[in-house]
This record gives sequence, C-alpha cells and structure tokens, in this order.
Amino acid sequence: MAKGVLVKTVVAAALGECVHVAGVLNFLRLAEAAGWRTVFLGPATPAARVLQEAQAQQADLVAVSYRLTPENGERLLAEFAETVDELHAQGVRFIFGGTPEVAERARSLGFFDAVFDGSQPVEAILGYLRGQPYEAPRAEDYADTAIARIAWRAPYPILRHHFGLPSMEATLQGVAEIAEARVLDVISLGIDQDAQENHFHPERQDPRRSGAGGVPVRSAEDYAALYAASRRGNYPLMRSYSGTDDLERLAEVQLETIRNAWCAVSLYWFNRMDGRGPWELEPSIAQHQRLMAWYARQGVPVEANEAHHWGLRDAPDVVFCAASYLAAYNARAMGVQDYIAPLMFNSPPNLSDRMDLARMLATLDLIAPLEREGFRIWRQTRTGLLSYPQDLDAARAHLVAGIYLQMALRPHIVHVVGYCEAQHAATAGEVVESCKLARRAIENALHGQPDMAADPAVAQRRAALVAETQLTLAAVRSLATPGGSDPGGSAPDGADPLTDPATLARAVTRGVLDAPHLRNNPYGRGEIAVGDDGQGAWVAVDPQTGAPLPEAERLARLGIELP
Repeated sequence: MAKGVLVKTVVAAALGECVHVAGVLNFLRLAEAAGWRTVFLGPATPAARVLQEAQAQQADLVAVSYRLTPENGERLLAEFAETVDELHAQGVRFIFGGTPEVAERARSLGFFDAVFDGSQPVEAILGYLRGQPYEAPRAEDYADTAIARIAWRAPYPILRHHFGLPSMEATLQGVAEIAEARVLDVISLGIDQDAQENHFHPERQDPRRSGAGGVPVRSAEDYAALYAASRRGNYPLMRSYSGTDDLERLAEVQLETIRNAWCAVSLYWFNRMDGRGPWELEPSIAQHQRLMAWYARQGVPVEANEAHHWGLRDAPDVVFCAASYLAAYNARAMGVQDYIAPLMFNSPPNLSDRMDLARMLATLDLIAPLEREGFRIWRQTRTGLLSYPQDLDAARAHLVAGIYLQMALRPHIVHVVGYCEAQHAATAGEVVESCKLARRAIENALHGQPDMAADPAVAQRRAALVAETQLTLAAVRSLATPGGSDPGGSAPDGADPLTDPATLARAVTRGVLDAPHLRNNPYGRGEIAVGDDGQGAWVAVDPQTGAPLPEAERLARLGIELP
C-alpha cells in the first residue's frame, strides 16, 4: 500500500532463531484496533527478509521481537540495525518488544523509536500506535474529557478508582505515584465528610474527624494542588464526591480546580435519611435535581449513584432496577446529555453471578428506551464493596473474577474497587496493583469471552425482572394520581410524577421503595422482607412463610391499586 494514504502499515516479526511470537501477535491485534494494516512475517525471521518485506509493503513501522539470551539478542539487534539503517534514514520507524533484559540492551542501542518490555499498559502501546510518544508523555497526548477518553481508549474501557488518604500530604504523593504508573484513567477523589458537607462552613467542621473516610480537602487551593499532582504520567482525569450541602457552590469549585470529569449525585441518599447530609428527604431530592441541571448546563456528564445504595441496604432486585430507572429518567429530565449509568455488582453480596448479570441486563433494558438525540447512556460497572473477603489473596481473585463477569456488559467505564478495601482504604501502590489485575481480566474478556447473556436462566430472569419493575414504576406514578391510592397525593398540575420530589419521596414513605436496613428510619419503612429465591436472585418474600412474593402482591399489601 502506497504511503500517503490514510491507513498505515506495520510489518512485524520475531528475529533470528526466536520462535516466540505471542507478543508480536498481541501487538498486531492492538495495531489493527488502532487502524493499522498489519503484515506478520512469522518466527525466526532473518534481518534481510524483514528489510525486503518492509520495502515491498512500503511499511511505516517495523516491529521486531527477540525473547532469548540477552547477549545473543544484543548482537543480533546491532546487526539488524546495520542491515536496515538505510530504511531507518528514510523515516521508517522501528520498535522492539521482548523480555526486560533484552529490552534493556535494545534501548542502549539508541536505534529504536520505542522499546516495550511487557510492563507497559495497553494504553501506552495504543497511544504510541496513535502517534503519541511513550517515553516523554505530554498532556496534549491524552484525551482530557470523560467522553473523549472513552473514545480514545476503545475497545478497552477506561478505568476509574477511588483514592483519598487521611492526610493531604500522603494523598498528594499518592496521586503523583498513580499518575506515573499510567494504569488509571480517572482518579476519583474520596474526600472526607467535612469536605462534602461543610466546605463553606468551617465553624461546623470537627477537627477530631478530619480525614475520616477520605482526604481532608479544606480549600480550593487543596483541590488545585491535588489536580496539579496528577499532571504527569498518563495525565489522568480527576473527579470528586459531590457536596451534601451547598451543592452547586462546591460544584463550581470542583469544576474550576480539578476539571471535574463528571458529577456523581443521588436522588434519595446523602441526606438525613442515611445520615450523610443535613437535608430532609424531599428537599434533598430537589437539591440533587438542581445539581444535575447545573452540570447539564456546563456540558458535564452526570452519574446518578442511586440503585446500588438500595442494594447495599439489601433491597430486592426489583427495587434496585426501579431506582436505576428513576435515576436515569431524572437525569434526562434535568437536561443531562451524557449519563453514566452505574452498575454495581454484588450488592447485596450473596447474589449469584447468573442473577446478578440478569439484574444488570434488565436495568439496561429498562433505561435504554430513554436514549435519544441529546441523551446518551454510558455503562459503568464496578464490584460491590461489601462483597470483598478479608483474605487479600482471595480478594485479588474476587476482583479479577468480578470484572470478568462485568465485561459481559461491555462497559465504557470500569470502576475498579481496590482488593484491600475490606481491610483498609487503598494506598497508591494498591490502587496500581488493583488496576493491573483489572486490566488483565479486561484483556482476557476482549479476546473472546463467551456470551453469558445467552444463558437461558439469565434471559428468563432478565425478562421477568423488567416486567416486575414496570409494576413498581406504575406504583410510583399512582402515588401522584388524583383520586388514586394515596389520598391527597397528587403532583402539582402538569408535573411529571417521576420527577416530582414530593411523589418521589412518597414512594419511600409509602414503602414502594423499601429496604430492610431502613427499619427504624424516620423516612423509610424497613418493613420489606427479602431473601434468596433459590436461584441466587434477591427477592421480596412473605415474612411469614419466606416464599417469594410477586411484586403485584407486595404492592397490593401496601394498599396500592395499580391501573
């Protein structure tokens, strides 16, 4: 193929007597994903043949490998460089891949444009193939918004991980270390409770709880310093927990200082119902809607952390799915253009993999019809925090197995949860290690994962859950219907019951949305009984018999008459 056309050509081979070509073929798969035309010359290829084929194919790039003795490799690569020197002088680039010892000898020659020794993340190789220097990365080489980064990393999902240690100094050092490792795309700042609730109220801050649950950010300068620490390595995006008071004011600070990659907000949580904010239930719903709308006006994506907070409180699958729909529905109603749908597996942790996958597929089936021009849905998966075992070796295995299952949804974002989280907040080194484990699971899945959604048990549960959730949503709507099952419960004239804060709050106080952990809560009922249906699904059950309780019957027992 002649030079000057859009598609570039790479010629690749294993040199000399080396017959190990798995690395070469993996590289060529990445090159094809990046839009290159690839030519594979096979194992044990003489330098003269590489030169001949590179000329014949009018190659833009020549990739060679050698994985045997370092001393022999050094001699062979020196001879190879002499053989192809004229081609090199004409502007053809040469790269090398091999074991760390041989790669070190290859670097010392000063001939190769890039040298890969197996330790580099996939994004580094893809970045190089897309024209970005690996040895001296620059900010402009990396996509600087969430949606652009997703497109840039495709077909691989971008990785996100929480990070926030109890001191600013340790967190600053850790952010720099994570960025330098080049394995994470989005650093999610875990800020402490005072930073979320009392950023603008130092008189309400309690020095004794500084750093409890995250990094004690206390000023715009603190945010700016954390962002500056990340300006290296692969220049990761940064985002932060939203505030639980003064929501829009804190959003302005975060967008200005860390270029908040996307907003994470809730409908029903982070208020007095869960003890993590000062607002009553109904006013907090309105506050969260306003925050969604504010970010929508800035053109920033929004993630609604809703469903898994019900799941973490042992709510049945149908409540999880209904909450997922309500979150996405409200985001669209508030003008959000890019909605990040969070899909936390293992919440509650005793779900079977089959039924967990079915629940997530049902969630996607429910929210997919909301997509339209101006409202795009991006899938984000994660492992359930409460599902990690204490044993760290077992936890590593759980992380990898969980992400492999999540890849059945082909997520755009994988929220990696550090394997150590059952014991302690992840250090920078543990964040890096967890991301490397996740990357391997993702690579394996993308190389030919079976279609787990085709499992008949998954398909059956998926369809049943969609049908049941439609009943739950109809029940929420009925709470705002004049003359309906909730006397005096009508929404304001012309109001959409699924976005009306009073109606949404009534869904909790009437028990349509309920979870066992809400018992003795001033807002929720906590009366729902739940259990395993025998197949690993998490369902409402009859409190007397323990038998699964169909959603229509559960709602009828609440005195709710469906249309």
